[in-house]
Amino acid sequence: MSQAAIIDGKAFAASLRARVAIAAAAFERQAGRKAGLAVVLVGEDPASQVYVRNKGKQTVEAGMASFEHKLPADTDQGTLLALVERLNADRAVDGILVQLPLPGHLDEQAVIATISPDKDVDGFHVINAGRLAVGQPGFVPCTPLGCLMLLKDRLGSLSGLDAVVIGRSNIVGKPMAQLLLAESCTVTIAHSRTQNLPEVVRRADIVVAAVGRPEMVKADWLKPGATVIDVGINRVPAAEEGKTRLVGDVDFAGASAVAGAITPVPGGVGPMTIAVLLRNTLVAAHRNAGVALEDDAL
Repeated sequence: MSQAAIIDGKAFAASLRARVAIAAAAFERQAGRKAGLAVVLVGEDPASQVYVRNKGKQTVEAGMASFEHKLPADTDQGTLLALVERLNADRAVDGILVQLPLPGHLDEQAVIATISPDKDVDGFHVINAGRLAVGQPGFVPCTPLGCLMLLKDRLGSLSGLDAVVIGRSNIVGKPMAQLLLAESCTVTIAHSRTQNLPEVVRRADIVVAAVGRPEMVKADWLKPGATVIDVGINRVPAAEEGKTRLVGDVDFAGASAVAGAITPVPGGVGPMTIAVLLRNTLVAAHRNAGVALEDDAL
């Protein structure tokens, strides 16, 4: 049996970042300033520090301004909300991203709700969730939008295809389903309580796995030729003692023998997230500055 085609998210993300850089230079010429992204990091979480460093680096490489605000872990709610309000009012800042998770004593929902919906480039604000649900322009969470870009690049029109999203989080599962619905897919949201989950997945032309369980989706769950997007990033023990390796939510080796196309982990969906964040920031900059953006630029 032939092996599935590998969907190279790393290469697609690089091409998206290159398009963003061209559009960012054009924006700077028209607006007389760079598009700006502010990232707020509270505390010393190692994974979050790496993400923030990468975001800052890629923002600058794309020709945009990066504003980093690092706060101690014991920062109180009032101080954090006051910073967000200042960033809302700052005309040099087009996008605001508060790195999650926050320390336990802070109210994440209250922080997200304080970000201006027009600067909410993460797409987490309830107003942007509502805009997505009813088909109005807003900001869509970066990971599902990246998944949609990979699917359309691979398949062209998604109209009429049967799609199953495994996972119902506000960050990936729910917005992914909304995006697929907008592309005229027939969409099922499955999750840990779904009865006969393998049967449900087996009818899908498109499978998006975002459930956070290592290699849960097996080869015999898949319809032959299905396109599989694996959002999972799980660290599991490696064969070598004391070492770990990254795996997705899909059994990649098995699924590759059945699927038509599949994203690897790492190198699939992961690189798309920051690339889409840069894209969202540039879209926000154009809207905030009243500068037109060509429809096909990004």
